[in-house]
Amino acid sequence: MNRLFKLQILGPSALFAATLCAELSARALEYAPRSELLWFINVRIFGIFQRSHTTLSYFVAMDGFQLFGLALPIFLLACLGLAAKSRLPFTLATHLSAAYAGFLVFSWQAGVPTAKQASLVPLAVPSGAGLYLLATILGTCVLSFAVTHLLYFRAVGQEIRALLNWVGPTRVGRGGAEVK
Repeated sequence: MNRLFKLQILGPSALFAATLCAELSARALEYAPRSELLWFINVRIFGIFQRSHTTLSYFVAMDGFQLFGLALPIFLLACLGLAAKSRLPFTLATHLSAAYAGFLVFSWQAGVPTAKQASLVPLAVPSGAGLYLLATILGTCVLSFAVTHLLYFRAVGQEIRALLNWVGPTRVGRGGAEVK
């Protein structure tokens, strides 16, 4: 199996792992609400998931929906593509993971008050560990997305070459007969 084909699972698996860790940290905070370490982890590292949960709660008011309704199905779809060695599940998984990563960035921006000074548009970026987590998720999802497209374009190119070889170049020789 091609290494590039296996590289497509990187984005959905990073997204699933980060969402799982965010959900686990939120659940651990319920059991130990006085833990400063858990508060730091939940607010500073996984703050992007808190904001996206707030944005999602307008549409789906279910605890754990980001994990069980979004990240887990995307990851299982990527695993199905890996097990079946099929492009379609990987294509769907990488596109959905890139869309979910884009939603995380959008929800980070949506939770920021908009105060403009000197006609500058504010751009909120998480700092510290939250920035690294968001960059990792976004980077791996975009890499998987790009690899999916690269493999697709490669397959289309092979199909075009096969079609051109099947038609084959023809030349007309003396007397009007085709020569291959």
